[in-house]
Amino acid sequence: MPAIWWSAPLAAILAILMAMVFYKKMMAASEGSERMKEIAGYVREGAMAYLWRQYKVVGFVFIALFVLFSLLALFHIQNPFVPVAFLTGGFFSGLCGYIGMKTATRASNRTAQAASEGLNRGLQVAFRSGAVMGMVVVGFGLIDICLWYLILDKLVYTPVHMAEGLSFLGMDIVSQGCTEAEKLVHITTTMLTFGMGASTQALFARVGGGIYTKAADVGADLVGKVEAGIPEDDPRNPATIADNVGDNVGDVAGMGADLYESYCGSILATAALGAAVAAQSGTFEAEQATKLVLAPMIVAGFGTFLSILGIGLVRCKEGASQKQLLRSLLTGTLGSSIFVLIALLFLIFLDFISWGVFGAVVSGLVAGVIIGQATEYYTSAEYKPTRGIAFQAQMGPATTIIDGLATGMYSAGLPVVTIVIGILCAFGFAGGFGDQAGAFAQGLYGVGFAAVGMLSTLGITLATDAYGPIADNAGGNAEMSGLPPEVRQRTDALDSLGNTTAATGKGFAIGSAALTALALLASFIEEAKIWIGKFDSGLGEGINVAEASKMSLLSFVDQYQLTIMNPLLLGGLFLGGMVAFLFCAMTMKAVGRAAGSMVEEVRRQFKDKPGIMEGKETPDYAKCVAISTAGAQREMILPSLLAIVIPVVTGLVLGIPGVMGLLAGGLATGFVLATMLNNAGGAWDNAKKYIENGAHGGKKLPDGSKNPTHGAAVIGDTVGDPCKDTSGPALNILIKLMSMVCIVFAPVIIKFSPTIQQWLGISGILQ
Repeated sequence: MPAIWWSAPLAAILAILMAMVFYKKMMAASEGSERMKEIAGYVREGAMAYLWRQYKVVGFVFIALFVLFSLLALFHIQNPFVPVAFLTGGFFSGLCGYIGMKTATRASNRTAQAASEGLNRGLQVAFRSGAVMGMVVVGFGLIDICLWYLILDKLVYTPVHMAEGLSFLGMDIVSQGCTEAEKLVHITTTMLTFGMGASTQALFARVGGGIYTKAADVGADLVGKVEAGIPEDDPRNPATIADNVGDNVGDVAGMGADLYESYCGSILATAALGAAVAAQSGTFEAEQATKLVLAPMIVAGFGTFLSILGIGLVRCKEGASQKQLLRSLLTGTLGSSIFVLIALLFLIFLDFISWGVFGAVVSGLVAGVIIGQATEYYTSAEYKPTRGIAFQAQMGPATTIIDGLATGMYSAGLPVVTIVIGILCAFGFAGGFGDQAGAFAQGLYGVGFAAVGMLSTLGITLATDAYGPIADNAGGNAEMSGLPPEVRQRTDALDSLGNTTAATGKGFAIGSAALTALALLASFIEEAKIWIGKFDSGLGEGINVAEASKMSLLSFVDQYQLTIMNPLLLGGLFLGGMVAFLFCAMTMKAVGRAAGSMVEEVRRQFKDKPGIMEGKETPDYAKCVAISTAGAQREMILPSLLAIVIPVVTGLVLGIPGVMGLLAGGLATGFVLATMLNNAGGAWDNAKKYIENGAHGGKKLPDGSKNPTHGAAVIGDTVGDPCKDTSGPALNILIKLMSMVCIVFAPVIIKFSPTIQQWLGISGILQ
């Protein structure tokens, strides 16, 4: 074990300690008046009640899958470590969501009070509170990965076991005479299954939280803003507390779980590809092979150290403009990325990584920055696309929606081109276009490292993301508490910045998802090769079972006819594209149904309690919270299970070619669709805020009547809500979870798909 590897677990521990420091600093800040504390208490109570109910539902799913994996292991159709690894991934993902939510719900009133003291003070409290989420995600993610590696390396794949073999529950875990390269392949493919637990938890958190927050948001906007003509977060709106709760369960707990699985998935997939490079080249010594596997963990550790440094660089001046606020956050994020590149030069000096890997990391970082900046351009009110939507609002809701959709579609162009160039550069820098043995695997290793590079500074990237909903809640607290107008102006400035950084964070998430999913495609092949060597039944006359585990990636592709002309793969390709649209349709309809219930409830309260509008009666906030909670719990199950069931069914019927087609189709379609939905929603939201700040006559008319331009912008924002906060961001989890599911269920697919295909009469392709 190289001494420098210990920098990874040490960085993880430091991140967790820094999260504790940031949390204590936030708790030490002033809570404000009694009214501010009371409102924050309502939000905190609703958020935590929802989270526990969500964890109960998800808990049943995890128990069912744990039992299934245990039975598969008992019958030797799965690695016996998989059930436990699956649980740990889900547990740490859920823990990150809980800690982030606990912090955010306690930070809102403190941020509002800090904003009353000054803009920089408000930014500091909100940003450091968001940094708690950033630190716990990278801290727990990295420590879990490091612990699993230590356990498998020091307790399972010991020199004695490698020489003599090891069995568990009658299953051969370590074959007699296991080589170092084979050992690393087994360790990394086992660790990948931990990622399925994280991805499953993330999808439920993202879908459930997204449905909750948008049901409340749509109900509050359509009835409160458009029909009643009252401001956002007005205490007379019965849905306003549910709306503020939703910001936390969707954009804090949901986003935290999302990026946790992205972060872990990129490291695990790259480590698995490093082991594959060593196994296929046949020229690496044990020390060199180990470096290939440990390098992504070490780079993530360095990135964690430097994210902490970057967080300390974020500050702004009083009265800063939106561009100046963006620049203050960019100072921290770009500064951390530059420091990471310097640290990588140190690893090159130690002969731990190659210049090719360095180039791949640069490719990932540059791609991430370009995607982030493109997202900012298309979603910030400082630029032409969003202002164009605001201009169209003068003509009515229809043109607002048309222009927003077009903006979202336009916005997908540059990220796609960027990812394509980034993939080619990373693949080429790592030696993928060479003609030496294992060159193709080395290229894919570079692509995986590009994802690691993009997410290496996740600690600060997620901090810039999680701070947004905290600022949004602070604005709501200021409004409902009756603080002076300048306080709301400051929180609105921070909130608008948060919308842009949230969209940028989603751009990073979907960009890294594309790179990670490509690496996971190769990891699936590595897992399949292991199990093909164990199951000798109906695999086709052309497949040498005994040599399957030693095939190169390209040999495997040729052997299994993984070409576009294979109807099994082509069918899977269409299914993958369909899954992305079907998933979005299900989640959007879920938001629509839950929002419909919310609209009816808010209208009912305004009708039955006319004193609400006069300030003489108190709205029933709890009823609206209960509606959002029940709707989210009910609606999140089917879309989330879709990502687990469809890959398994596709694999059983269409076999390995069908799986590869499914994952490729889901990746390509999901990436483009997610980018379009995220950016269209963000642009609609900021166009509304741009109008509310006075653009195009957005203020109320002189006679006090409602402004139709503002009403059109609110409707556009309402359409965009499920796009940017439910369906869009959940897609990047979907494409990775499908990959993880295929990896975990690879032995089931390999063992039973030949029999099913023979029964269906479609098994002749491999003969």
